[in-house]
Amino acid sequence: MRKLTVARIWAALACALSLLVAAPAAVAQDRPRVVAVNYPLQYFAQRLLGDAAEVEFPVPEGVDPSFWRPSIGDISRVQSADLILLNGAGFAAWIDRVSLPRSRVVNTTRGLDAQFIVTESITHSHGDGGEHSHEGLASYTWLDPALALTQAETVALAIVGRGLAPEGEVIAALETLRAEMTALDQTAGRLLGAGAGAPIIATHPRYQYLARRYRLEVSSLAWEAGAAPTPTELEDLANLATGTGARVLLWEAEPPAAAFAATEALGLRNVVFDPMASGPSTGSFITGFDAAVAALAEALDASPGN
Repeated sequence: MRKLTVARIWAALACALSLLVAAPAAVAQDRPRVVAVNYPLQYFAQRLLGDAAEVEFPVPEGVDPSFWRPSIGDISRVQSADLILLNGAGFAAWIDRVSLPRSRVVNTTRGLDAQFIVTESITHSHGDGGEHSHEGLASYTWLDPALALTQAETVALAIVGRGLAPEGEVIAALETLRAEMTALDQTAGRLLGAGAGAPIIATHPRYQYLARRYRLEVSSLAWEAGAAPTPTELEDLANLATGTGARVLLWEAEPPAAAFAATEALGLRNVVFDPMASGPSTGSFITGFDAAVAALAEALDASPGN
């Protein structure tokens, strides 16, 4: 009888141990899942949620999230998320072609319509994505830290409202993020203040909200991100530089070294300012924005007439 009792005890202990070992895996699988249409929203959600949920940015590396074409499988995974974070302002054209569960969708720029910037019509291609038009609204709202903070606050409200994380923890994380974003904005205002009104050329129309926030005069081309410009594009750049007096050229992605040499020959200082729709190559949204602003400020300070 004693042997039977001991055997049962050991069996019970073994069962309890197996449940304890399996518990973390079960918890991980049961975590809520959040999907964001761009890196900045993913970053804000991760900062606010911590380990309380899994936050996904489903766009493959090297693909412009503005023009991503999700597969049926991609769409199904987005649809099954507990929270879907949209940027609004016309960002991510694919969302207008699919059905998303309205109860789980949050437009993070809802209520900011009066602050949207209307853009001119610029039609060109993005790799193999065909031709696209930039007519309508400037969509890179997060390049204005004040707007980005409002978007982060909307994300926080959505998280708390859906019970995805404890309210107190979300509020504490938001306060920390708010302090960092406010400091980021203040630093950018100080560094770029001396260059306010100075003409700048951008290789792509991404920087409208940045320009408005810090009173920069940015004229845009429509070059392919990270590609070397063609002779015709270089001629267009030269004409625009002459017409505007610009001495600084913003690139959204670093091109081949020969491209820098060609634009420097036109008297332009090159600055790579990653708008971070897909995420910075290193660091985070905060560090990426800070470094890009510092590089732009240095180029403006070194330009003739400043």
